[in-house]
Amino acid sequence: MAQTDIRLSTTVTIRPTSGWTALNLRDLWMYRELIFFMVWRDLKVRYKQTLIGVSWAVIQPFMTMVVFSIFFGMLAKIPSDGMPYPIFSYVGLLPWTLFANALNNASRSLVGNQNMVTKIYFPRLVLPLASVVAGVVDFLIAFLVLIGMMIYYNLIGVTHLTLRWEMLTLPLYLLLALVTALGVALWLSALFVKYRDVGYIIPFLSEFWKFLSPIAYSTTLVPEKWQLIYAINPMAGVVNGFRWALLGAPTPPDVRLLASAGVALFLLISGLFYFRRMEKTFADTI
Repeated sequence: MAQTDIRLSTTVTIRPTSGWTALNLRDLWMYRELIFFMVWRDLKVRYKQTLIGVSWAVIQPFMTMVVFSIFFGMLAKIPSDGMPYPIFSYVGLLPWTLFANALNNASRSLVGNQNMVTKIYFPRLVLPLASVVAGVVDFLIAFLVLIGMMIYYNLIGVTHLTLRWEMLTLPLYLLLALVTALGVALWLSALFVKYRDVGYIIPFLSEFWKFLSPIAYSTTLVPEKWQLIYAINPMAGVVNGFRWALLGAPTPPDVRLLASAGVALFLLISGLFYFRRMEKTFADTI
């Protein structure tokens, strides 16, 4: 008696969304392998055919620290919370460099991968998300230099930095920087698809934001009455948190950190909804 082989097939129909749809973040979990692949690809492309490879992850914050130390530390004599200015500025530059690079790369991710966007289906959120996550590798490499600097200043007797329980909070401040970068990048990447002027705005926004953040100076220089308003800048909370956790700076987390975290969450949630709103037009517009 002949047997009949019956195979059932499932057809998945992809339709464009309409209106302010749900975020459908579950799709990111389904495409988690693609996120890992995109992170790995971004890292390989970034350092492919480079002379000194991953050392560029260290050179950028280190050379900026040298310039800041000369002009702001030696010449302008800007207070550094009782710490040597080089290590004071480098601790601020670590999260800032992560944020700035993540913002720049994620904001350009859709236009930079337009062949993928126009030819195959996948959650477009994968592209900016992978660009932000890839920056963590550079951060970890640059962090090793900070450890070396802390050991050096301890050995020469300038500082007495030791392991502190506050250091356990560093991942939270790192997460706050990533959330802020992703939130802003979702807005900019969606706008960049339609308006190429955004490509000129990104470098200006990054530089302007840098001097609005307490990287070259201490937050203690900001008048007390402006402290809460100043904390609306999420990166102010991040930099303050890093210095408090690593150096014992006189800026412990308080209501100002809540303000920074609230703004970061607002940027992320609003960016997610706007990105999803515009996602259906990316392939046709890009």
